[in-house]
Amino acid sequence: MPQAKIGVIGGTGLYDIEGMSDIEEVDINTPFGKPSDTIVVGRLEGVGIAFLPRHGKGHRISPTEIPSRANIYALKSLGVEHIIAINSAGSFKKELKPGHLLIPDQLIDRTRSRVSSFFGEGIVAHIAFADPFCPVLSQILFESAQAVGASVHQGGTYVVMEGPTFSTRAESRLYRSWGADIIGMTALPEAKLAREAEICYTIIGCITDYDTWWQHAEPITIDVILSTMYQNLDNAKKIIKLAVSKIPDRRHCACATALKMAIVTAPPVIPTEQKEKLGLLIGKYLP
Repeated sequence: MPQAKIGVIGGTGLYDIEGMSDIEEVDINTPFGKPSDTIVVGRLEGVGIAFLPRHGKGHRISPTEIPSRANIYALKSLGVEHIIAINSAGSFKKELKPGHLLIPDQLIDRTRSRVSSFFGEGIVAHIAFADPFCPVLSQILFESAQAVGASVHQGGTYVVMEGPTFSTRAESRLYRSWGADIIGMTALPEAKLAREAEICYTIIGCITDYDTWWQHAEPITIDVILSTMYQNLDNAKKIIKLAVSKIPDRRHCACATALKMAIVTAPPVIPTEQKEKLGLLIGKYLP
């Protein structure tokens, strides 16, 4: 099976990465089922890349139905240590305009129908998640965005809603009162699962609209969002191409050892089937 150090999870409208060479399509089956689609592995700027469209080619998987555990597990099985995720988002602040990008540093979880952990069924792990995005990878993406001339903002809070319906005005005003910056449907449980898998994870938040808090704004429609999203994707592709060559070969961030002190279940009582199922993630920590 081909290997890649960097994974790219494409959001709405991003179904491939231009400029990849030595391309091989990999169909993976995981203990958590199949990922959203075939994973395309190749090289970009001389670096091993694994690309996965989050919603599947043709956008056939809704936010709630995304097989996030299978997606992250599959990327981990290919050797991925860093994930760059592309996410469309609505803005809660006038200065965060449609067409701008934001590299967030915080999350608020408002999902309610998603499995958000690899653990359970006889094994318990409590990962540290105070800082949900890898600071090293986030800084690289921000600097790369600046270098390609994108209108990019550093830091901010991303509210993850369940979807697929967009916010009511009351919900939008509530999240804005919390000091949140953007809202979307897909950063979770990806970020939690990536941390459990000890993968560095961060997103490029592509702002498409002002959500519904701004009374003077027209109600959100998917055609407006997609139009702005496609404009954002040109910058996102340039950022990825530049960023992959800047990501260090060796990791010194906390993401790389997130499970070291997180597993609280005594090894002798962990069910054998769970040891086998999660061996890719926990094997190095078991006697």
